[in-house]
Amino acid sequence: MPQDRPDDAFAWIDAQRERRDRDGLVRRLSPRPADSPLLDLASNDYLGLARHPEVTAAAAGAAHRWGAGSTGSRLVTGSTELHATLERELADFCGFEAALVFSSGYAANLAAVSALSGRDALVVSDAGNHASLIDGCRLSRAEVAVVPHSDTEAVRKALGAAAEAAGDGTGAGPARRRALAVSDAVFSVDGDVAPLAAFATACRAHGAAMVVDEAHGLGVLGEGGRGAVHGAGLAGAPDVVVTATLSKSLGSQGGVVLGPARVIEHLVNTARTFIFDTGLNPAAVAAALASLRLLRREPERAARVRTVAMGLYGRLTAAGLAAVRPDASVVSVRAPSPERAVRWAADCRAAGLMVGCFRPPSVPDGISRLRLTARGDLTEEQIEMAVDVIVRTAPTA
Repeated sequence: MPQDRPDDAFAWIDAQRERRDRDGLVRRLSPRPADSPLLDLASNDYLGLARHPEVTAAAAGAAHRWGAGSTGSRLVTGSTELHATLERELADFCGFEAALVFSSGYAANLAAVSALSGRDALVVSDAGNHASLIDGCRLSRAEVAVVPHSDTEAVRKALGAAAEAAGDGTGAGPARRRALAVSDAVFSVDGDVAPLAAFATACRAHGAAMVVDEAHGLGVLGEGGRGAVHGAGLAGAPDVVVTATLSKSLGSQGGVVLGPARVIEHLVNTARTFIFDTGLNPAAVAAALASLRLLRREPERAARVRTVAMGLYGRLTAAGLAAVRPDASVVSVRAPSPERAVRWAADCRAAGLMVGCFRPPSVPDGISRLRLTARGDLTEEQIEMAVDVIVRTAPTA
């Protein structure tokens, strides 16, 4: 076997590649040109702000003024006045005491989960959570209980069992074990919203904190796009922490953690992906700030995204396709198999439409699908074109 050859340290990679080829699970990079002719329903630019003139001008201006890079970690030279302004305005917009900007949403999730748990803690994690939350759980060194997707009762039982094991059946006494429930606000595969209010009730019954990833909620849900947590009435709660990316609705790059001021101060002092990572570059910070201010000025952008998503869903299901009703901006359309999903996406591309293609192991339920992302700047003509292409290229049963 190749992996037995003493002169080839990476022979095992060939065996894994052959397995991916056989299972139809090979992934390839597809560089896009600056001005792609394809209609884009694959990116996460939900508000259509990545190319907005105000946003790109802000990025260019910041690069000219501050330089191309942040020059160091946030605790050395990587914090600028722009970072502080963005943090203040994000916290105010989302309804929290404080915010901390990271180089990516992935880094923000690793920081929040690992720094707020630890070896003696319990983390209760939804089975549908994003990989960054899962990796945060792994790095936390905590005991991790993975519960069925959006199952509030399972969350309650897991937290209750931890309280009893700590010697306090109520979870309210001094022997209480530190616990944390972790969930996406909007799940990235099917676009469904977590039962956040019910999760919060379960957490509070056992003195547990809650970390919610608003990657797909910020800019789409809640009043003026303030997120699902804000919409659930949990913004600013002393036991709730929110993470988000700046790379989706805000059309830029980076991540943020929002929460009580003491939590943010704790992350500054303990979160490894903050302390040891280079700060987010000034151009990305300025672009996110410009997008946030646009959203404040034009809150109808959030509602438009939801309208487009429901329009896509309604027309695709009317044509006989199996789509999941969207709670936010993601529209999931089921495919018969991984191979047919890949072919379907390729046929869409050949017809001028770019769509996402999700298949195992990226999907926890093992179901392959096309993943469409509604954008608030799509016209009715573009929506009709997208539906026509998807229906026309759909695989036969």
